[in-house]
Amino acid sequence: MVILYKIITTTPLDTDFGNFRIIGFDTNQASALFTLIDANRTRLETYFAGTVKHTKTLEETIDYCRQIAIWKEDKSYFMYPILDTKRNTLIGLIDVKNIDWNVPKAEIGYFIDHKQQGKGVISNALKILIRFLIKEYHFKKLLCRINSQNVASIRVALKNGFELEGTIRNDYRTTSNEVVDLNYYGQIF
Repeated sequence: MVILYKIITTTPLDTDFGNFRIIGFDTNQASALFTLIDANRTRLETYFAGTVKHTKTLEETIDYCRQIAIWKEDKSYFMYPILDTKRNTLIGLIDVKNIDWNVPKAEIGYFIDHKQQGKGVISNALKILIRFLIKEYHFKKLLCRINSQNVASIRVALKNGFELEGTIRNDYRTTSNEVVDLNYYGQIF
């Protein structure tokens, strides 16, 4: 893992939980983000295809982080990295995308480093982030689109109060070019 020698960005969200913290996104995190994604690339290809596609090399990841900064400015996409404060390394992230400010509603995606799976870190981070999103942006609905094979992510969504709204067939193309069905889990506030 690439170590972040200091937390570069502070936001109203910066929140510690145990040995972990949700931090604000900063383009200087590109190297750490690339390392995190690269260490988990194989399993993320099916479920996080967009991010994997844009982070094949460090240079591509730097460009992608610059684009994320633009999206953050225009409030069309937000990324919230999760930091292991004990080791000072990025171990996961939650992104907020497909934002519709007319409702307002947004989709949430998340992943955690394979070494941290099953420890409740992503569930706790998601709980904190949901509270923040409702308070800060006044979202009326949040949703997760999850491949029906991704049992761990489904568990995280259900644990955080999301309910299955339905399955949309042929809704997502993986990096291997497979088109798969997605379950839609929603939560209304």
